[in-house]
Amino acid sequence: MKIEIWSDVMCPFCYIGKRKFEVALEKFAHKDEVEIIWKSYQLNPNMVDQPNKDVYEYLAEVKGQSRDWSIKMHQSVVTSAAEVGLDYRFDIAKVANSFDAHRLIQLAKKHNLGGAMEERLFKAYFTEGALISDANILTKLGTEIGLKEAEVKQVLAGDEFAQEVQLDAYEAQQMGCSGVPFFVFNRKMAVPGAVDSAVFSEVLEEAYQEWMKDNSTLKFDQKDGAICTPEGDCK
Repeated sequence: MKIEIWSDVMCPFCYIGKRKFEVALEKFAHKDEVEIIWKSYQLNPNMVDQPNKDVYEYLAEVKGQSRDWSIKMHQSVVTSAAEVGLDYRFDIAKVANSFDAHRLIQLAKKHNLGGAMEERLFKAYFTEGALISDANILTKLGTEIGLKEAEVKQVLAGDEFAQEVQLDAYEAQQMGCSGVPFFVFNRKMAVPGAVDSAVFSEVLEEAYQEWMKDNSTLKFDQKDGAICTPEGDCK
């Protein structure tokens, strides 16, 4: 069963949604039959790097408000993150364009490391205050989860995987996605947003039952008949 997750590594609810989904998946009896596919979605493709500003200051300027106002606006998100074991540090989170981070995720997916790359980038941005548009930092994060340094540097130096990032965003729009996180189950059911783990559990069960109907295994008649095998045995 395939589950595709569209997210942006700078989206606070995407990280929270990831944790809530993981809680449901861990309890799911058929979790070993699930394939998770991470998809790219930039909330602000035109974002300009501003490494000298934290998220509090950035939002305050965008909204024409004070820093104190911005801190209060973010408090509910910080609390929600803490409830699922995440430490959000908006006071050190650096404003950056996430395009190259998404290209790095696409590379990681090629090596079956998409989930690990998502997790490392989320933590780097929200907890460690890393500038996730910086090539050196991205190279470090990529090698930490098992990617080869030379390959990461080669990708970041060019435009490889740019088309894949854009295609992911196009696919999401075609399916009616207007924001992230966006969870799609077998291209038949969708869950927008960081819903409760109980909701994810319900959808997992329903999607699995639908998937089983479409992928039912053959039932063999227990009556033995004469057969020939590739090994040349006929009996």
